[in-house]
Amino acid sequence: MDNLINTLSGMRDQITQMMQQLNIEAKAQEIRVLEEEASAPDFWNDSDNAQKKMQRMSRLKNQVDKWQKVLQRFEDTIELAELDDPDLAEELNSEGEALVKIFDELSLQAMLSGDYDAEDAILSIHAGAGGTEAQDWAQMLERMYLRWFDQSGYKYDIIEKTHGEEAGIKSVTISVKGDYAYGYLQSEQGVHRLVRISPYDSNSRRHTSFAKVELYPDIAGEIEIEVKEADIRVDKYRASGPGGQSVNTTDSAVRITHLPTGTVVQSQNQKSQLQNKEQALRVLKARLLELERQKQDAEIAALKGENVDAGWGNQIRSYVLHPYQMVKDLRTRHETSQAQSVLDGKLDDFMESYLRYKIGDSITEDTQ
Repeated sequence: MDNLINTLSGMRDQITQMMQQLNIEAKAQEIRVLEEEASAPDFWNDSDNAQKKMQRMSRLKNQVDKWQKVLQRFEDTIELAELDDPDLAEELNSEGEALVKIFDELSLQAMLSGDYDAEDAILSIHAGAGGTEAQDWAQMLERMYLRWFDQSGYKYDIIEKTHGEEAGIKSVTISVKGDYAYGYLQSEQGVHRLVRISPYDSNSRRHTSFAKVELYPDIAGEIEIEVKEADIRVDKYRASGPGGQSVNTTDSAVRITHLPTGTVVQSQNQKSQLQNKEQALRVLKARLLELERQKQDAEIAALKGENVDAGWGNQIRSYVLHPYQMVKDLRTRHETSQAQSVLDGKLDDFMESYLRYKIGDSITEDTQ
């Protein structure tokens, strides 16, 4: 029983440290403030603001309750183990095994402590050069991520999709909702490379295709980002499906161009032009926020004397389907021969290895 007590006590202490790292107590205090605001008679006078606060409170409660309940569960188990009752030995050992698994899951989640890691996300996929082959690869990536969303319990909505002329897609933008969507998906940002025998090559030659994945935290509703009407051009058009087939009978799709940065966003899947414009503005704000963050990162890196290159050629992961099966992350060196499983949405191992790699990078930088 002493071994169990020592093991659980060590994990309990680490959980306490992780809770401090994640500011759980400060978040609990924020919940109390929000609850007090929600009880005010005029709270719902501004329904949009009230709804945002209620959503914020719900998300904080989910996080705080989970950590507090787990900590209490460790405390209770340790207390029972200290009684050294032989009749409880089997039950306590079983509970100990369950707590070890929970500890491993929480340790991974504790790595998600960035400014926006807990937020929803907007994920975009763009086919690289290479025509139909690259567009088919972009659609394969879309399928992979949709499978992962379903398996992980995330809700998603396709904001915009541009189909290829023959097959595949040129681009797709997806809104992903759920706790830590941005934190987990940050491992996917960058260029993904596919090597395979192309089904579109009559000579069955091996082709290399590229697609780029972009990711933004979906927090436009929580921060003030000013987008002046004079800085944008709004174009309305009729959305189209595969082969140019119209998917709307009216010109309800919206394309917004942010003139100062040249950023272009589109939305076509909402029912009305107004809804598509609101959706496109949300995506635009998220992209502008990310551009500002990249600018700040580049300035910091320049001060450090580092070479910052967000170029198209920096593939982060290779998917080889011929002459052998292999998926390899070029940053973390994590790899698997189960290529089809990865393409079917089994991404957790790659995400975890990236988070550990990222934490290691941060520690290295802090010690320099």
